[in-house]
Amino acid sequence: MQLGQLKRRTFITLLGGAAAAWPIAARAQQPKMPVVGFFRSTPSSGFAHLVDELRQGLKETGFVEGQNVAIEQRWADNQLDRFPALVADLVRSQAKVIVGNGPVVEAAKAATDTIPIVFVIGEDPVARGLVASLNRPGGNLTGVTFFANQLGAKRIELLHELVPKATIIALLIDKTFAASVAELTEAEAAGRAIGLRVLVVNVEHEREFDAAFATIVQAGAGALYVSGSPLFTSQRLALVELAARHSIPTIYDLREYVEAGGLIGYSASIGGAYRQAGVYAGRILAGAKPSELPVQQPTKFELVINLKTAKALGLEVPPTLIALADEVIE
Repeated sequence: MQLGQLKRRTFITLLGGAAAAWPIAARAQQPKMPVVGFFRSTPSSGFAHLVDELRQGLKETGFVEGQNVAIEQRWADNQLDRFPALVADLVRSQAKVIVGNGPVVEAAKAATDTIPIVFVIGEDPVARGLVASLNRPGGNLTGVTFFANQLGAKRIELLHELVPKATIIALLIDKTFAASVAELTEAEAAGRAIGLRVLVVNVEHEREFDAAFATIVQAGAGALYVSGSPLFTSQRLALVELAARHSIPTIYDLREYVEAGGLIGYSASIGGAYRQAGVYAGRILAGAKPSELPVQQPTKFELVINLKTAKALGLEVPPTLIALADEVIE
């Protein structure tokens, strides 16, 4: 073989090997996908749909998980002492945005003043000191609020219309959750205004649920109001079962309780809130500043009634309530 042919074949072989290696090298040089941290105080069980809503919001802004964005999930299983370590882990993962619910926001805020934080909370973020104002949050936080603590009077009104003969209404409160305690004030005032005796029952752990219901039954409460709380929402099946076992007509904040067999729920959509949080996370990834994104407030509230549960309790739901309901489960 001539020297020229050998050199040419050697060159072609080297060229082919280099070409095969190019895609690998190119992949290695591609920038890492931005990470969105999803952080909730609850267990993951029963809340997977909220991650789906987050994905949908991201998709609406052009970000698809696995294609141009990654989602890192952290769940604290209602254990307060786990918050700092979990949020520190998200910071180490170089998350570009952290989406968190009410109880974990302080831990996230304490961990970073540079990574944008999008919260989903039930109370006034200005009063809580998270943002400077709703329209111009300032700093690295913005998000979505339910203003759930301002719905106490309406829930008392709905419960009274559903169970007009009840003279004692029990309020189940998660005393470890600030928004739950704030909700209590309005609900108590609304109950007293229409001549009801209001029985406040405080708990801070699911271990206390049985004793709480025993207290409610012993006091002769004719109806129950379960306040908004991530602890309660994560334990909604247990609360719905206890209400059914003791035949207590109960109003909850979220439709998820009613879908699980609860009697009635009234609130903004938590799924819609996480979808909006996903939209905000996407906008921030695209370059928007959280300080300039107004805190979103609910524009629609859902009234959901479970007629099957009402029948089991021997209740006849007034036609006026059925007409008002956004959804009636039969």
